[in-house]
Amino acid sequence: MEITDTALIIVDVQVNMFSPENPVYQGEQLLTTIVRLIARARSAQIPIIYIQHGSQRQGHPMEVGSAGWQIHPALAPYSQDAIIQKHMSSSFYQTSLEEYLVNHQIQKLVITGIQTELCVDTICREACSRDYDVTLVKDGHSTWQRGELTAPQIIAHHNSLLNDWFVTVKEEQAIPF
Repeated sequence: MEITDTALIIVDVQVNMFSPENPVYQGEQLLTTIVRLIARARSAQIPIIYIQHGSQRQGHPMEVGSAGWQIHPALAPYSQDAIIQKHMSSSFYQTSLEEYLVNHQIQKLVITGIQTELCVDTICREACSRDYDVTLVKDGHSTWQRGELTAPQIIAHHNSLLNDWFVTVKEEQAIPF
């Protein structure tokens, strides 16, 4: 395998996020974008890291082991992919993510996934504060309406805000792998 200092990180793209009762904004388009990223990453031998959010609360839609907790089947991980379990919005807090990145000499992160204003925002900021070179896929993250803010407003706001301070924002087609 070719040595690379870049990894694709897919945050919380799990079955519950696409429930018919309350699906993530433009979910099918998001899946298509991430499938393309995965294919290109595999072709370039870029490591793929799945972040999987789990709740210990019985009956929670993201309860560990439940159907909603599963990684979306359109993005099914391969055996060589890393799956990092988390229970907070932070992908670094009490997880093995930092250890994996250090052990694999990863310095550049390409971030995609769900939920823009929570888990995606948090990993971008934390990775930046840990001196990783972070690229956020502009058309590769999503969320839900929150109060008076629509999902497109939240996504646009975070693309703008994070790009100014913490990450480089690029559309999927411009990601260099």
